[in-house]
Amino acid sequence: MELTKLKEAGLVQMGAYGKVILSDELFTALTAYANQSDNETDNRRRADALGFGGREIRVAPGAIVRVHDKEKIGRNVFVGLYTYINGNVTIGENTLIGPNCSLAAGNHKFDAKTGWFSARTEEDGDDSIRIGAGSWLASGVIVTGGVKLGRCNLVCANSVVTRSTPDYAIMAGTPARQIGTIDPETGAYHWEQKGQE
Repeated sequence: MELTKLKEAGLVQMGAYGKVILSDELFTALTAYANQSDNETDNRRRADALGFGGREIRVAPGAIVRVHDKEKIGRNVFVGLYTYINGNVTIGENTLIGPNCSLAAGNHKFDAKTGWFSARTEEDGDDSIRIGAGSWLASGVIVTGGVKLGRCNLVCANSVVTRSTPDYAIMAGTPARQIGTIDPETGAYHWEQKGQE
């Protein structure tokens, strides 16, 4: 619904500096919806509204997905609650991204002339992010610009991935390091022995 129609219906007002003020009725309805709409049907509808329809992609409430090319998000991808995906990001099919993750391609660089961070560094190198097909990023994972995750990676909760990874890697920590592998034939996890890194 357009903002003008919401104003005409008495559901919003315009405040100072163009701030939109929701009516109590609309605020209550939207809050209830946001807290009850993390389900298969609404997550698919949300993906459709964002332009990812027809590929079994699901986007949970609060997630922000602003990618350069929507076709670089594979089939059957799930993006969890309040996850932020921005820039030149490719996500392979059958990937799960948990809640509160951040995949922000690109960086800002310090400009000595101005004395602050401004221009993106993408023209200086490849700051794109690629998540290999079949991967699972658990809750709170951060993937930094330039990282290429291999196929079927398991990235443990709250890890910060700053370097590219091989296929079937189990990654954990800040910065993330490989703590094991997944056997592609059996699915078994094989953990690194203490002292081996």
